[in-house]
Amino acid sequence: MTGLLSGLAKFSDREIWEVLEEKSTQSFGDDEKNAADLKSPEWEVFSNPSAVTESPDFRLRTEDVPRGFEDYFSTIVLADRLREVRALVGFTRIESPGDYADSGEVPPALTAPLSRKPPSWVPASETRGEGLFIQFKEEALQIWERLPAVIKRSNRFLEAHRQWRMKRNLEPPEAGFPGIRYVLLHSFAHALMRGFALECGYTAAGIRERIYSASPAAENGPMAGVLLYTAAPDSEGTLGGLVSLGDPATLGRHLEQSLRQMRLCSSDPLCAERNPDPEGRMLHAAACHACLFAAETSCERGNKYLDRSVLVETVGPAGCGFFS
Repeated sequence: MTGLLSGLAKFSDREIWEVLEEKSTQSFGDDEKNAADLKSPEWEVFSNPSAVTESPDFRLRTEDVPRGFEDYFSTIVLADRLREVRALVGFTRIESPGDYADSGEVPPALTAPLSRKPPSWVPASETRGEGLFIQFKEEALQIWERLPAVIKRSNRFLEAHRQWRMKRNLEPPEAGFPGIRYVLLHSFAHALMRGFALECGYTAAGIRERIYSASPAAENGPMAGVLLYTAAPDSEGTLGGLVSLGDPATLGRHLEQSLRQMRLCSSDPLCAERNPDPEGRMLHAAACHACLFAAETSCERGNKYLDRSVLVETVGPAGCGFFS
């Protein structure tokens, strides 16, 4: 402390203030970009759990892939301990962060600040829970993405995405399209969340999703994985109920049941025959409240980019089912 004070004594108050002002307005370039991209470092951790150092708030372990799903999944990771920190840095009107691939992609012009001056602190909450991570096989995904029926489905979603952005004066219209890979992973996460909620005792809003999706051509790709986790301030998320479902036999049964339920919906054939709206009014296809929709607190994209026809064969368009 003495050395620090003697060093500061060499500068006037005005000089010190100028340095502090310069630091507060300095652009950190790549650091800001990395701070907005949280999924890439998370993916590196979950896809390589053996390199993770255990701590009281974070503990991972691997489990065998359920029998019969070896061609689809490469890794099952159970998170016995998981901590989530949520910080409120601003708010939006009309457009929500769920309208974008990640909260870091929301344009600054659409985000209202918390105060008139740059805040020195923001409100945040810290919750602890557990989770289950499923990594898809990259080779199987790439083969599936090249199927003619899947390409046609992807083009339908792209056109709906383009029209949706044009109606909101967002430029360029093609920006932010997550791709058909994301539609598959997102639909799979919702199907499995509903299956877990029906049998394991968790409430429908007690399970959240985290989708890791990026094509091999992307800067941070390839990524193909789903994290389902509980992060509740009460004791529900820390009792081990979700991790216990990661047992190969138990998880295999839930996967089979969840995918079987996606073949039929109580709203069929209307639900199964629905395509992404070319006018941009909706960004989902074969999905509704009776089959795939989840609580908005559980879904990271506001129930957009969902389609159960990319999971299994339904009474609607054929040839798109990944698990078929």
